[in-house]
Amino acid sequence: MTGFDRLGDRAEVSDTFGDTVVDVAPADWIELLTLARDELGYAFFDWLTGVDEPPDSFTVVAHVYRPESRERLLLRTRVPHDDPRLPSAVGVYRGADWHERETYEMFGVIFEGHPNLVPLLLPDGFEGHPLRKDFILAARVAKPWPGAKEPGESGHGAPSRRKTLPPGVPADWGASDA
Repeated sequence: MTGFDRLGDRAEVSDTFGDTVVDVAPADWIELLTLARDELGYAFFDWLTGVDEPPDSFTVVAHVYRPESRERLLLRTRVPHDDPRLPSAVGVYRGADWHERETYEMFGVIFEGHPNLVPLLLPDGFEGHPLRKDFILAARVAKPWPGAKEPGESGHGAPSRRKTLPPGVPADWGASDA
């Protein structure tokens, strides 16, 4: 796709399921967003989110739209798992404000320069980032599943299988009879 020539080999342009996708390094994130808005006409900011890519990175994805031609564009960058920082897109697209706050809260990606990077959805005092793949869902261990998952687990006389912990829960965590 033309239009990204200015970024040269710093941008990787591909096609995924009919949508154009542009990948850049975190240092080129704001330049890519500004180029898409100002020079290519992608004036509508649709959404932004994170994707946990264990063990080493998160992918931050933004979806923008050009109303005149009805074209969509996916913009992506990868930030390291151990220090997930990215410049805030709020100065380019005001609509990124809420999405960056959600991504910060759910994945722990820090958007530097964001005007109000505070928790948005979770209750006060919540610890952790629930959309990270290494987040342990405590409710799976603290409260038993209410229904039968396997034959014999309903308690109606059939032999019971050995109880196991839910996926992603460490063996030494939770109730001792699990």
